[in-house]
Amino acid sequence: MDVFITGGTGFIGSALCQALQQRGDKLTVLSRDPAAARRRLGTEVEIVASSSVLTHTPFDAVVNLAGLPIADRRWSESRKAALVASRVAVTEALVSAMEQATVRPRVLVSGSAIGYYGDRGNRLVDEATEPQQEFTHKLCAQWEQAAQGAEALGVRVCRLRIGLVIGPDGGFLQRMLPAFKLGMGGPLGDGEQWMSWVHRYDLVRMILYLLDHDTLQGPFNGTAPRPVRNSEFTHTLARVLNRPARMRVPEPALRLALGEMSRLLLTGQRVNPLRLREAGFEFTFDRLDAALRDVVG
Repeated sequence: MDVFITGGTGFIGSALCQALQQRGDKLTVLSRDPAAARRRLGTEVEIVASSSVLTHTPFDAVVNLAGLPIADRRWSESRKAALVASRVAVTEALVSAMEQATVRPRVLVSGSAIGYYGDRGNRLVDEATEPQQEFTHKLCAQWEQAAQGAEALGVRVCRLRIGLVIGPDGGFLQRMLPAFKLGMGGPLGDGEQWMSWVHRYDLVRMILYLLDHDTLQGPFNGTAPRPVRNSEFTHTLARVLNRPARMRVPEPALRLALGEMSRLLLTGQRVNPLRLREAGFEFTFDRLDAALRDVVG
């Protein structure tokens, strides 16, 4: 399979590239820094600086994982605009290039996030759940709408709403580990907010599954089937590291430090990956303790 990838040098994308290479697929990766991408991904991956290559080169599939990190700084109005543009503009450019292509890809797997649902409290949500209107929903809704434009071109579109990804050397866990290893970790706020997590290994397998199964399209939740509350997550991580987890971070301190972005930490979604399970996908890591032990144990 010839696969075109955006976000191929990121935390998820680099692992996907490795998995695709291992099974013999041919990869082309879009990057703003081709030299750095080539150092990271190796010489067997073709690196391009524009999605216009889609107009004259036939690809079997496109995987769209581009986007600025959402949790690395406060959400000023300019930052929120940049977060939207980094996702929507890239996706619109992909779809525009597909429209002009002589031979179009068969499938587009486009990243989104469980922030699509907004803060749903204790409600168990699946792909049919109505969202709560807030910034993360608007961001993901625009992102997904841009991807859906490829459906009118005859491209099968899968929108993967990704949860909190657990993996080595990156992601949200990397930011948590230093404090927890020093015994200074603990719940955020009251610790009651839900965390819908997924092991990166299973997330990559989900993407491959969506690429390979021609009958699958529409939205899919990219999370493990057993979400946990923040208090359970922090205590499980501390137990795996054999450290205490008594340093609760007060909600007012998070709101003061992070502003609106603190909602990412103080609210959550209790997500059920219903459609992938109904499609027959089987998880390797469906329990948090096993996933954490695999990554940091």
